[in-house]
Amino acid sequence: MSVLTPAENPDAAPAGEEPPDRGERHRLTAVTGLAALSLDAMASVAYGPEAIVLVLATAGAHGLGFTMPVTLAIAALLAVLVASYRQVIAAFPDGGGSYAVARRHLGPRTSLVAAASLVLDYVLNVAVAVTAGVAALTSAFPALYDDRLWLCLAVLALVTGVNLRGIAESAKAFVVPTAVFVGSVFALIVAGLFRSHPVSTQAAAGHASALADNATTVGALLLLKAFASGCAALTGVEAIANAVPSFRVPRARRAQRAEVALGSVLGLMLIGLSVLIGRFHLQPVEGVTVLAQLADAALGHNWGFYVLQFATMILLALSANTSFGGLPVLLKLLARDHYAPHVFALKADRQVHRHGVLALAVASAVLLVLSGGDTNTLVPLFAIGVFVGFTIAQAGMVRHWRRERGRCRRGKALLNGFGALLTGIATVVVTASRFTEGAWLIVIALPALVVAFETVHRAYGRIGERLGLGRVPEAPHRERSLVIVPVSSLSRLTSEALTAAASLGDEVRAVTVCPPDPEDRARTHAFERSWAEWDPGVELVRLADERHGLGRPIAAYVREAAAAAPGTRVTVLIPQAEPERLWQRLLQNQRGAVVAHAVRRETDAVICRLRFRLP
Repeated sequence: MSVLTPAENPDAAPAGEEPPDRGERHRLTAVTGLAALSLDAMASVAYGPEAIVLVLATAGAHGLGFTMPVTLAIAALLAVLVASYRQVIAAFPDGGGSYAVARRHLGPRTSLVAAASLVLDYVLNVAVAVTAGVAALTSAFPALYDDRLWLCLAVLALVTGVNLRGIAESAKAFVVPTAVFVGSVFALIVAGLFRSHPVSTQAAAGHASALADNATTVGALLLLKAFASGCAALTGVEAIANAVPSFRVPRARRAQRAEVALGSVLGLMLIGLSVLIGRFHLQPVEGVTVLAQLADAALGHNWGFYVLQFATMILLALSANTSFGGLPVLLKLLARDHYAPHVFALKADRQVHRHGVLALAVASAVLLVLSGGDTNTLVPLFAIGVFVGFTIAQAGMVRHWRRERGRCRRGKALLNGFGALLTGIATVVVTASRFTEGAWLIVIALPALVVAFETVHRAYGRIGERLGLGRVPEAPHRERSLVIVPVSSLSRLTSEALTAAASLGDEVRAVTVCPPDPEDRARTHAFERSWAEWDPGVELVRLADERHGLGRPIAAYVREAAAAAPGTRVTVLIPQAEPERLWQRLLQNQRGAVVAHAVRRETDAVICRLRFRLP
């Protein structure tokens, strides 16, 4: 099991001292938290209302009349989720969202299902966000269409680079695009409310309508499917609860404010856009988004229309940042509980879980390459994972309120139970309706991730058992030590290595390998004569090898030395020069790495690498 030292953990502070202010500077306020962690949810208004309209359009114009009721149902669910996640933030200030709730109240296996669903959602969110943003760009500039994969990878590299500088830095970079997008959408809504008829229909002109020719009955199943599709607008609501440790103190209070602000802004935008859809009697058309039609109708086909389109494109591409804020914190919690490699718990200087950021970037890049940068390939897989997390979090909070003795606990439990029912239904409907479109991959990937987490946990358990973690070890004692130093020539490096070896062990032996070639033998004899003249007081052992090997002869000698002296601690000290320039390290012969690999694989000796810095 790994233990984080103060040097590895920037949050650690000496006993009796406050954590340094430097760490707080690199954390989020309520405003920057909204910018860094809400881009996914904010950008969802570009496709959430459209998802509702496309489903209802199958029932003709009569079906589109249900756009507002379905949107109000989604807004009600949003209110339930925001209220629930406010409580999650207060109850679990260490972050983790549905994973933390499930781990405490529903058991380890359920918590791993929640964690796996969030991991899948975060990775898919990055891929979908980047491809959607690039798709908007290639729609405006068709000449770039064939290069969309490289554009996706470039956007991914940009977002990754910004996040490697710290989540606070990424928040500052995304405040302006977020503000422009939200301001543009509200300007669109306000302008539309003062219009009795569309100002322009130029955007939809010449495009085929997606409205069904023959009206059909609007049944409960159709409304349920529209509701489930529109719930894609709720993705990202959980990100703030997952990343509470990224906020400044008081962390929970700031995170709660950001959560409420997100819910309020998102709800108003969804309802406002739905009102305008009904007001202008918009119909879905092929090749033009509903948001673009609304901008055209409310603002006209002018600079305002293009500002909103450009802001939408930018925000869709940058909404991947939500995952970069949430997934590294989730991986940190999984690492803390020994379900993920402990390296994910380490932080860099700017409060960055660098390994989590890089792992997310690599996984997303693989998805982008496999999909060819095509949004339609990824969208069917999107949002299923987050609904699983929603349902588990709500169910866990029901158990939480049953154990609590606070005021209004029964009403809060009923609220969370109702939310769990709604999100559970949405999960089933979305999975069933999109199963043949690729959702079956999620059905396979979810348990596979759970199995991977449990495998890592068992591995750490076996390691801990062998290390005796949790038990009082025997008292340390001194053993006789033998230090073996591989050498091949006389130099300052050789002298430094023997000096260090003499400081470490009771006995020091230098070993050199003699290859079979006559030229090499002559060189070895010359080296032995030089050693005898130098006379460092250390025995030089000559090892013969007929296979031109280096590591195996030394490993065999180490094995023999250990067997000949039971109870002796054998250490192999490998000297290695370290050049001043990074590129000069490419010139090294890597003999030390070859020896270290052979000794580590074939013996139980301690390996010590002596790095001699060249001035």
